Amino acid sequence: MSIRVLVVDDQSLVRAGFRTILDSEDGIEVVGEAADGAAAVAQVSALAPDVVCMDVQMPGMDGLEATRRITADATSATAVLVLTTFNREDYLFEALEAGASGFLLKNSSPEQLIEAVQVVARGDALLSPDVTRRVIEAVGRRSSRTDAAAAAARPSTLAASAAPTAPARPAAPPAPPVPDSGRRAEPLPDAGEHGANGARGPEFEPPELATLTEREREVLELLAEGISNAEIAQRMWVGEATVKTHVSKVLMKLGLRDRVHAVVYAYEHGIVRPSA
Repeated sequence: MSIRVLVVDDQSLVRAGFRTILDSEDGIEVVGEAADGAAAVAQVSALAPDVVCMDVQMPGMDGLEATRRITADATSATAVLVLTTFNREDYLFEALEAGASGFLLKNSSPEQLIEAVQVVARGDALLSPDVTRRVIEAVGRRSSRTDAAAAAARPSTLAASAAPTAPARPAAPPAPPVPDSGRRAEPLPDAGEHGANGARGPEFEPPELATLTEREREVLELLAEGISNAEIAQRMWVGEATVKTHVSKVLMKLGLRDRVHAVVYAYEHGIVRPSA
């Protein structure tokens, strides 16, 4: 069956270009067009396309709000691929939070557009490597700001020493001597919030992470690299169908919409650390 696509853009020439590219590919059919977000929502309801190629900046209802409304409909299986000329981080995160399954710049090649539509239609999510890198960097910056804010909120040692002290209590009578067993007590490691080795301890991880098997956790770490199911299958020496099963279970257990949000989740929760 053909992949049914709705093209949404306020410029008729852009819509015509996308239609020409997509209709030239066997297995893809453009079933409709819309010039603004409100019309896109109505067309999705009427045509039930598999994929919407959605522009962001449009008069009236923009593409982000239209995406929210389309993905909020639990009865709809339509996936949204956001297309924009603006390589802006705020658009990227708003599109992901709105429920988009992919994000592609309009200066991408026709082959990349066709592949993106096919990927999203399969139920996968698409982030190009450069977009994945920007997600990782942005999440790293957010984490750094959060850590800095938390550190600033803690009372400093100097302030604590300057605080008034309570009156000293009378000294307790000395305890009876304990026979020396000859063994020396080992000092306890200063685990702190991130454990003895600097990594976040299990007690600080979200509880849903504990529901993942070792294999599923490995899949999550590989998803965070932004690689495809085929590449994950090669890394793990398993079939692609097995990887798809693992990915589905990871998303279900963590309550995530798709693999794009799994990338964000992995970095936000310290499962994989952004490289310096």
